[in-house]
Amino acid sequence: MPFIRAGDGYLAVFNMFTCDNAEEQERIVDEMKAIVDSADYPGWVSSTVHGAVDSPGTANYVQWRSLADLEARYAGAKYQQGVVPLFQQIATSVRLLKTEAVFVQHHQDQDHIEIGPHRDDHTVIIVMECAPENQQALVDALGQRDEWLMTVPGYRAHAICRGIDGTFIILYAQWESKEHYDAFHHLPESQRPEQVQRIRAFTDTIITERRANTYRPVHSRSAAPAAQVG
Repeated sequence: MPFIRAGDGYLAVFNMFTCDNAEEQERIVDEMKAIVDSADYPGWVSSTVHGAVDSPGTANYVQWRSLADLEARYAGAKYQQGVVPLFQQIATSVRLLKTEAVFVQHHQDQDHIEIGPHRDDHTVIIVMECAPENQQALVDALGQRDEWLMTVPGYRAHAICRGIDGTFIILYAQWESKEHYDAFHHLPESQRPEQVQRIRAFTDTIITERRANTYRPVHSRSAAPAAQVG
C-alpha cells in the first residue's frame, strides 16, 4: 500500500474532482478504478482513489517518481483524447495539483502514514491557496509537530504537501471517524491551546482561499516494488 513520507522524493499529485450528485461520483470512481488497475506508465508509483463524504466528488492521490514522468503521461494521445474529455463530461470541476510532501505527523503506534481502503480512514483534504511569497511561511506555521493534536480523540495522522508552483499547500489528514473529526473541527476557538490559536490566526491572514472536503479511500494500487524508489 502507498505511504506518505516527508522528503520521499516523489511528486504527489492530487487529482481533485467535484460533481453534482452521488451517481456521478460513483461513475468517476469507477472510471478512476479502471485507469488505476491498468496503470503501467513509466515513473508511476501508486494511486489511491477516494470517494467524497460531505460533498459529491473524488480525489486521487497519485505518486510519481518525477515531474517529467507525469508530463509524459499528460502529453500522451490516450490521455489527451480519452481521459481528459471523459472527466470533463462527468465532473463539474477538475484540478490536478502537483505537490511534494514536506511534513508528516502520526501517532506513536504508527511508523508512517499509510493510505488505502483497508484502513477505513475518515480522510480530510484541505487546499489552502496563498501568494507565492507566503507559501513558506504557511508551511512553517502548519508543518510543525502539534502535541495537543496527538491527544485529540480520533486523530490519527496528517501530512502537509507543498504545491510546486508556489501558490498553495494541501493538508491531508486521517481521522478515526466523521464524528471525531466534526467534534474537533467545531471545537470553540477558546478551547484550543493558545499556541494553536496563534497559528490559526496567523495562517488566516495569508490564506487567500480554502477548499475542503472529506473522503473515504475506496481503491488503491502500487507499482511493482522494482519500479519504486525512495
